[in-house]
Amino acid sequence: MRILITGGAGCLGSNLTERYLEAGHAVCILDNFATGQRGSLPEAHPRMTVVEGSIYDRALVDRVFADFAPTHVIHSAAAYKDPDNWIEDTRTNVEGTIHVVEAARLAGVKRFINFHTALGYGRPDTLPIPVSAPARPFTSYGISKQAGENYLAVSGIPYVSLRLANVTGPRLAIGPIPTFYTRLKAGKGCFCSKTVRDFIDMEDFFSVMDLVMEEGASTGVFNVSTGTGHTIKEIFDIVVDHLGISLSEPVPVVEPGADDVPAVVLDPSETIRGFNWKPQYSFEQTVRRMLKWYDQHGVTAIYSHLKAPSPAQ
Repeated sequence: MRILITGGAGCLGSNLTERYLEAGHAVCILDNFATGQRGSLPEAHPRMTVVEGSIYDRALVDRVFADFAPTHVIHSAAAYKDPDNWIEDTRTNVEGTIHVVEAARLAGVKRFINFHTALGYGRPDTLPIPVSAPARPFTSYGISKQAGENYLAVSGIPYVSLRLANVTGPRLAIGPIPTFYTRLKAGKGCFCSKTVRDFIDMEDFFSVMDLVMEEGASTGVFNVSTGTGHTIKEIFDIVVDHLGISLSEPVPVVEPGADDVPAVVLDPSETIRGFNWKPQYSFEQTVRRMLKWYDQHGVTAIYSHLKAPSPAQ
């Protein structure tokens, strides 16, 4: 395969790059390095091409497709760094997605894999959230990512859009796990939001990707998760235990911020049926495997698509 990965220097993209290079495929990375890290990619590889730039640049996108001639596209690029920067989110997540989709259609790619956020569902009516639930995003990130998926759905190309739980593995730079690990190790205070999320191990994500990349496999929209939710406080407690820390007082637990969702847990039953797939790692295994990776490699960056709520006084 000749695989173009937009946002390939991010957590998911860089892990997939390593995996595909080891399997003998050619990989082209297109990334503007706004949140992706150059150091996350191999220093050099004969089958890897790295192009710096934004998918908002239509001429650049067209040139990458012409020069690299991908057979498969993994669309991982996304703007989420500043929740108030609606213009950047729209340029990248909507217009940029359209550029990549249109170029893929003209190139006749065999498979187009899109990464979507569970926040596209907004505030759900039921848990776990079925893939048939209405899309009601209310943040700039969720709205713009949902719009990108909508355009992909009417493109006519063979696509799979994966609505992802919190994929946890090497170079994770978003969410409570790297935040708690970094702050607690430095002796700093923390607080937990009163929210519930689902987490899935990178190896389980890989097993889904192996299946959805197969030519002739099912197409459409699928949830990727274990289907089980856990509180942010549960993560905090595992990190405390892992680091062997004794707390002088209980960690503050605060209400979710106005742009947050109290509980997001995805129902993966359609994915399990459609691809004969099943996650293998438990929640605690997933978090502890992540913490062991941080012990060896450290935390290189931390980002969030949410505004931080104020801790209780």
